Amino acid sequence: MVNISPALEVLPRDLSAYKAGNTGIDYVHRFESGKAGPHVLINALTHGNELCGMVAVCDLLERGVRPRIGTLTLSFANVAAYESFDPTNPFASRQITHNLNRVWSAQMLDGSEDSVELRRARAMRPAVLAAQHILDIHSTSQDVVPFWVYPDFQRNSSIAMALPRPGVHLVMPKGLGSGVPLIEHGLHALAQGPGAAMVVECGQHFKQASADLAKAVAHDFLVCLGLLDGALAPAAPQRRFELLQTCVIRTTEFSFTRKLIGFETFAKGELVATDGADEIRAPCDDCTVFMPAREAIVGREGVYLTRPII
Repeated sequence: MVNISPALEVLPRDLSAYKAGNTGIDYVHRFESGKAGPHVLINALTHGNELCGMVAVCDLLERGVRPRIGTLTLSFANVAAYESFDPTNPFASRQITHNLNRVWSAQMLDGSEDSVELRRARAMRPAVLAAQHILDIHSTSQDVVPFWVYPDFQRNSSIAMALPRPGVHLVMPKGLGSGVPLIEHGLHALAQGPGAAMVVECGQHFKQASADLAKAVAHDFLVCLGLLDGALAPAAPQRRFELLQTCVIRTTEFSFTRKLIGFETFAKGELVATDGADEIRAPCDDCTVFMPAREAIVGREGVYLTRPII
């Protein structure tokens, strides 16, 4: 496990001015152009310590960005976790109880279980269902290159491949494998879904470069879908990876066989990690790891195992 305290180049700010919104849902703002066009949702703070999305959505609100066509919805999701941020333990504000990016199944949302995150997802559900296209802005605990994450539908890949950044794509042919993320809620999980729904991982949580990228990607996304005027820069060289296996931590003894931060490769059959008596081995040659856990927390993802497809 890697537990080095990061430099905090970006810190939380007071979001209370944005609580009221204009949709009847706290921290959700909607702007209609009055002209036909797509409905785009840009969402921040699905995890409370992923600050780059907060910076990007605040930027759009403060600059008074309005869509030239269609509808733009801007939201801050897990504000309760965000407000618990402690600079001496900056990773702890990811969530209060549930991972807000794993609870978007009908079973969870319509069930009897209760938590801050479930109440928030239930409140935000109408805004998510109303959106044709979704950009959910995230960041990573380790300082790795930014990347896209999306279900393996043509409507997602065509948008992601058209955008100039980032140049790495993690595609999910069978879903995430450890719960239902926001971008797979409702029709967005289906082949006949209404539009693109993607996560962008912008870099390490607390780096200014991650916040800068989040603002740039949000702008590019709106230009690509026609809500803002402008031209897109040429796309960077792109690498694509297919998610093969999501390894969820079963025991506090979970441990990698060597130091990992992400994008390391393993040969087929090579031991990646142990989890108590269980062994996690690479399912293919050139197996590439994404988002290895910083610490062994039972029930959370330990590592994503992928294979390069370009």
